[in-house]
Amino acid sequence: MQLHGYFRSSAAYRVRIALSLKGLAYDSLPVHLTRGGGEQHSPAYLAINPERLVPTLQDGDVRLTQSLSILEYLEERYPATPLLPTGAAERGWVRAIAAQIACDVHPLNNLRVLQYLERTLGASAEQKSAWIAHWITEAFDALEVRLARDARSGLCCFGNAPTFADCCLVPQVFSARRFSVPMDAYPNIVRIDAHLSTLESFQQAAPSVQADADQP
Repeated sequence: MQLHGYFRSSAAYRVRIALSLKGLAYDSLPVHLTRGGGEQHSPAYLAINPERLVPTLQDGDVRLTQSLSILEYLEERYPATPLLPTGAAERGWVRAIAAQIACDVHPLNNLRVLQYLERTLGASAEQKSAWIAHWITEAFDALEVRLARDARSGLCCFGNAPTFADCCLVPQVFSARRFSVPMDAYPNIVRIDAHLSTLESFQQAAPSVQADADQP
């Protein structure tokens, strides 16, 4: 199994967490998103993923893009250590959190969007930071209420075992802190992230320990 990714990519981070939780070995193939104009735009990577995004997972003859699709594939193909609960309503609840992060907030703060704001629309560094903080805050305001109100939330977003929701939450918290978004208003999000940070699978997937983390 091979994973094309970038150490700081939230989407690749989600998949690394899932692979680690399921105990699946893989070769990490870095795609540097900023060096030389971005290796995702190279002809070699374009032949692998025409979306010019990470991650891309290669599992034998299977090649998949889009992190949530990859998580669903891993759940079905490798059901040991499930990352979704058993009931339909509970699975929907977990998927809703994952989708809120992966589909609502993350795309707005993705590298290509930020580059468009700067290079095409002429946004200043201050305006870019305000944009990032606005969309993370919008998402976390709603998610904090969801976690506080629902008794299904435990040590993790759902109960006491990691799910898709946690695979998505931790990278988004990492991103929030990277961009200095205040977290004081989100005690449940902070609490869950703190617990997950003690788990070996999340530690192994962290950006700082990836082989490409120190590459210029």
